[in-house]
Amino acid sequence: MKVQARGQGARRWIMVGTIAFGALFLVVALILAGVSVSFLVDAERARGTVVALEWRNDDHNGASRKTRGNNRPAAYPVVEFTSAEGTPRKFRDSTGSNPPSYEVGEEVEVLYRADSPEDARIKGFASLWLLPLVFGGIGLLIGGIGTVVALATRGRSQAARSPQVMSPSVAPRG
Repeated sequence: MKVQARGQGARRWIMVGTIAFGALFLVVALILAGVSVSFLVDAERARGTVVALEWRNDDHNGASRKTRGNNRPAAYPVVEFTSAEGTPRKFRDSTGSNPPSYEVGEEVEVLYRADSPEDARIKGFASLWLLPLVFGGIGLLIGGIGTVVALATRGRSQAARSPQVMSPSVAPRG
């Protein structure tokens, strides 16, 4: 009996841990989304031109890329723009892709902070919303699985504890 109780306790901790882990990812997603919204609210806009594509292998992801079979380099657009005060600026976007999302010579809308123009991004879905969506999706998946398992386990344990009541039509006649 004690072994079964310990097993139930371990399962309960695993379910709680899974739900908490999913909730942590959701909190990170909300923080990242808040950062993007704050950036959008305060950002200045300018027209920019993609002047180069910087091809990079992300060495810190080398092992995971090899596991997935995707060890191709990613193209990061290098963009030139002129800030509101007339200073020419150049930056490499933080989001790379293969195949490239942008071509050399392509005009793009640039978002940057007036107080720190070096903090610039291409106005695009990936650079603003990819990380919040990835963290939110993982959080929903993990937290959802933990919640479904917890509810299913709870339903089964309540059914096992409740006494079986026989209906009068099935009860033995004496």
